[in-house]
Amino acid sequence: MSDLPYRAELEIVLLHASPVHRYEGRPADGPLPAVGEESHERIEVRAGMGIVGDRHFGRRAHVQASVTVMNADVLTQVADDLGLPRTLDPADTRRNILLRGVDVDALRGAIFSLDSGDGPVEFRAHRPANPCAWMDVTLAPGAHRALRGRGGLRCEPVTDGILRLGPATMRCSVPLVVTGAARPARPERPGSPPGSSGS
Repeated sequence: MSDLPYRAELEIVLLHASPVHRYEGRPADGPLPAVGEESHERIEVRAGMGIVGDRHFGRRAHVQASVTVMNADVLTQVADDLGLPRTLDPADTRRNILLRGVDVDALRGAIFSLDSGDGPVEFRAHRPANPCAWMDVTLAPGAHRALRGRGGLRCEPVTDGILRLGPATMRCSVPLVVTGAARPARPERPGSPPGSSGS
């Protein structure tokens, strides 16, 4: 396990794993039907493989992009930007893990872990998970453009573990920008009591 000095408390609001790629063909034709349950209370993550039961699990071409992580707060911002009188459904993004409370898009190239109570699961953040034209159909007209630069990151799991919905702790190799905060989270000081940010 890497030494990850920065931490923040957040919430895991969606865990998504689907055995099929439903956004195929022309967006105007609509997504393919779901096969089984796609939103989960818990998921199992395997190092170098992805999420058990997900369409990208164990596929060599997706080793560095097997898990997509996104900040759920972005969807509120997009709805506001588009002048929508409603919230957007996080499941329609088809991202695997949606968090609330940390700027995920600022973590490109970082190593981070998530711990929702079963021990930390570590990831390496690689390239952006760029939005596609399907977002204009499944989320709202204009969402494709509105999500550019804030569609989350494609990540590679580097340890095994379990993640669950609800409160979680993120630790990271780079400073974390807490959503809505004026400054990044600070590293823990040696000897800080458990749960302390060191500030």
